[in-house]
Amino acid sequence: MISWENLDTLSSYKKLQSLKNAVSLKSVLSGDAGASRVREYSVPMAAGLSFNYASRQVNEQVLQVLSELASEAQLSQKFEALYNGDVINTGEKRMVLHHLLRGQLGGKVEAEGCDKREFYLNEQKRIADFAGQVHSGKITNEKGEKFTTVCQIGIGGSDLGPRAMYLALENWAKAKGKFFMDAHFISNVDPDDATAVLKSIDISKTIFILVSKSGTTLETLTNEAFVKDALKKAGLDVSRHMIAVTSETSPLAHNSDYMQAFYMDDFIGGRYSSTSGVGGAVLSLAFGADVFAQFLEGAAEADKTATQTDIRKNAAMLDALIGIYERNVQGYPSTAILPYSQGLSRFPAHLQQLDMESNGKSVNRFGKKIDYVTGPVIFGEPGTNGQHSFYQLLHQGTDAIPLQFIAFKENQTENDVVIQDSTSQQKLCANVVAQIIAFALGKDDSNPNKFFAGERPSSLIWGERLEPKTLGALLAHYENKVMFQGFLWNVNSFDQEGVQLGKVLAKNVLAKNTQGALAEYAKIFGM
Repeated sequence: MISWENLDTLSSYKKLQSLKNAVSLKSVLSGDAGASRVREYSVPMAAGLSFNYASRQVNEQVLQVLSELASEAQLSQKFEALYNGDVINTGEKRMVLHHLLRGQLGGKVEAEGCDKREFYLNEQKRIADFAGQVHSGKITNEKGEKFTTVCQIGIGGSDLGPRAMYLALENWAKAKGKFFMDAHFISNVDPDDATAVLKSIDISKTIFILVSKSGTTLETLTNEAFVKDALKKAGLDVSRHMIAVTSETSPLAHNSDYMQAFYMDDFIGGRYSSTSGVGGAVLSLAFGADVFAQFLEGAAEADKTATQTDIRKNAAMLDALIGIYERNVQGYPSTAILPYSQGLSRFPAHLQQLDMESNGKSVNRFGKKIDYVTGPVIFGEPGTNGQHSFYQLLHQGTDAIPLQFIAFKENQTENDVVIQDSTSQQKLCANVVAQIIAFALGKDDSNPNKFFAGERPSSLIWGERLEPKTLGALLAHYENKVMFQGFLWNVNSFDQEGVQLGKVLAKNVLAKNTQGALAEYAKIFGM
């Protein structure tokens, strides 16, 4: 029997509270003991990735209590209930099925009169078939010319995840001969966004993907109208240039404005939709359906690993538990995501939404106020760029901020050069390991401006190279980490009421239904 209890009612959590500041990184990472710790505090992940947590402030005692917390909070049982189709999204009274997009972890899940795994597989096949016809030239523009570009129109989870995944694989695909179509994205309702994209592409050879599950998202429909206007002014047939990714009940379904529509359902949240048609259509058109299939395979491997009950064999659960220790016991307010891979340039932005929209909650899954902190602020930039930006605060600021490094031994393009006795990739990796140790050990100096306190915890996810399977595994790792933390905090990680109020007020402003301060602010913009 699963019991949904607040974190502060669990006896293991109370035990964990007594272990604040249990570890000095300067002590455990010094000398031969430090080398041994780096070797031992590592967990194999999916797709050849590894999770090293030697530089996080945990020891055997803390890890034992975290294991007890995982058991008491029934993390494995709750995950099992989720992938077997229990109604986990209590706010919207829905199942949560994004894991089913990439594999069958449990039994058959039926809803809306069908086997949902079969439904998702069928949509993936339809997308693959469509992409194949586009690449072969069977589907062309009005002049019989092949399409060369794809442009996704969407916002939030319809943009951040797919854009991050596309950028993560673009260089790899070009190096491996897997690049079929250039991809662009329009998300912001600011007309400058759409204008800049449209001016940078040949719209006569572009397929536009409109992504909106409900078919009513104001920003997306506004940008759709903007694009349709451009197509019509260019004398192009809108229905030969647009497809939709939506639900079967939306106004976009079975609509003559689109040459094809691919379907998702309400059981896939926007920020969890990169492995659905939301990411599948653009990635399959850009790189081919086989690349998208590899991406799903990596995610499926990571999901399977997340079913492990032993936290030292379950990187996502362990990462989540240590994150709870850092947030709720150590009191750290933020987490920085620091990928030392240019391909992951937009991955931190995606994780901002994934984490902060999921667990930025102050009431539990039953709507009751909670008395402990929940989701941290997530931010980040690729290394080494971030080193010349906000690392000053990370090293010497008043707040200690946990850091999550992501790095790869090899680059994606296999193109490099030796400069001053080392390659660029070697310099990149040298910076990763140097930063981990610098943050952990700091530096004594009689000059206060040159003193580094150290004791800044970090972890490292690393692998050979960023490619489709590793990217899928990396994405699923963070999705599962966020899920486990939501279970621990007893919040609903799968709704997002916090984004709704501003939308409602914006509609009131446009309808001139305003008063008081809202009306005065509207006057500033002549509304």
